Amino acid sequence: MITADAGDGPVGITVTSVFSVSAEPPLLVFSLSDQASSAPTIRRADTVVVHLLGAEQLPIAILCATSGADRFADTSLWGRLATGEPHFPSAHAWIRGRIINRMTAGSSTIIAVHALESNVSSITSGSDPLVYHNRTWHSLGEHSTLRPA
Repeated sequence: MITADAGDGPVGITVTSVFSVSAEPPLLVFSLSDQASSAPTIRRADTVVVHLLGAEQLPIAILCATSGADRFADTSLWGRLATGEPHFPSAHAWIRGRIINRMTAGSSTIIAVHALESNVSSITSGSDPLVYHNRTWHSLGEHSTLRPA
C-alpha cells in the first residue's frame, strides 16, 4: 500500500506489487494505474510511504483498494510521520522514500523510489505477510511453503 500527500490532502492506494531494484542505492519500484483516483496526487508527490502489510491488516488493504472510499476518514487508523507523510502505523513495516523517476507505461505510471527511512514493527514476529494473487488475498506462512519432492 502506498500513501502520499502532494499538498492537497492524503491519498492511499493498494498496489499489487512493489519490488526492489537496487541495494545500493536502495531503490524500489511500483506501478500505478492512471485510472486510480490517487494517481494524480502520487505522481505530483515528492515522497511516498510504502507499507508492507500483514494478514491482520487486510481491512486497510481493502480500504485503500476500494474505489471512492474515504481512506482517511477514520483518524484512528492513520497518522503522519515527523516528515509529514501520511502513514498507517499498524503496518508491519514501512519505507519512506523520495520519488526519483516516473515512466509512462501504457495506462500506468512506473514510479521509482529511493528509500530514505524504514521501520519494522516489533509485533511482526509470528505474523504472516499479506499478498494479493490471482484476484484474491492470501497470507504467507508455513502452509504456503513449497518443498522440492
